[in-house]
Amino acid sequence: MEPTKMAIIASESVIPTSAVNDTIIPRMGYTILAVIIGFFSVFGIILSMNVIVVTLKHRQLRQPLKFTLVNLAVADLGCATFGGLPTMVTNAMGYFSLGSVECVLEGFAVAFFVIAGLCSVAIIAVERCMVVCRPVGSVTFQTRHAVAGAVIAWVWSFLWNTPSLFGWGSYELEGVQTSCAPDWYSRNLANVSYIMCYFLLCFALPFSVIVISYTCLLWTLLRKVTKLKMSEGGSTARAETQVACMVVVMVMAFLLTWLPYAAFALSVILDPNLYIDPVIATVPMYLAKSSINYIIHLNKHAVPFLLCGRNPWAAEAESEDHIFTTVNCSVL
Repeated sequence: MEPTKMAIIASESVIPTSAVNDTIIPRMGYTILAVIIGFFSVFGIILSMNVIVVTLKHRQLRQPLKFTLVNLAVADLGCATFGGLPTMVTNAMGYFSLGSVECVLEGFAVAFFVIAGLCSVAIIAVERCMVVCRPVGSVTFQTRHAVAGAVIAWVWSFLWNTPSLFGWGSYELEGVQTSCAPDWYSRNLANVSYIMCYFLLCFALPFSVIVISYTCLLWTLLRKVTKLKMSEGGSTARAETQVACMVVVMVMAFLLTWLPYAAFALSVILDPNLYIDPVIATVPMYLAKSSINYIIHLNKHAVPFLLCGRNPWAAEAESEDHIFTTVNCSVL
């Protein structure tokens, strides 16, 4: 089999078509994995649809800074629909039953939506850094900026995922052999060059942007804490601490979701003979397909709309609105 052929052709010889592959894990293990990925997928689809519909329905949420969150929800919706649900079916059957063409289509769809979502997270980080830290002076974030960010995310993902459909790279079964992804193992020169570019530009680059942006944001907030305490008292300091904690949560959630998969991919790239247990290799994939990344970016002001108007923090709303307004004005 020539690795430089189209991925659809290259994957035909490695996909089982008629039997449970119980040499990797017992039949019950596939059932458990089906339940897990099914839960994440259905949960992600419901939340993604809620975010999209509620944002479009309520004018208060149709703000430029929220558009990228909707873009992230669309990416997560696509990942859960075209990646999570098919994986649930194949796990329930115990083998990849969809065929070689479907393997390539599933691998492409998941990679396309996942990288678009990852780029959206990076763009969200840049947007917030630009608004709060003002590295280039005062910035008025407008709709055209949000649209440009969304277009960049999708175009970048499309640009680096389509080459595998035409010979530069390929898609193969991964983990417990019930889902497909870019082939991290092949040592063919064309595939290695693609994987290196893919890893650097679709994982390392967004990761660096996110870490740098949120580090600057956190530093800006912490640098203002003394001034805020002196000018506004304890309530403002408490609000500033809440904002700083949210920044830390965002970065940690990103690391928890993406770093295992990136570490797995990098390990395989550096040492193709490295053996990783298929079950262990499946865990990073499931984290990447969890489709709940955008939840950490939603604040209290969006939750009442998701709860059909019920605000669980109604008693605090008025005072905290003033606090966060003060923090924003002081930092900006």
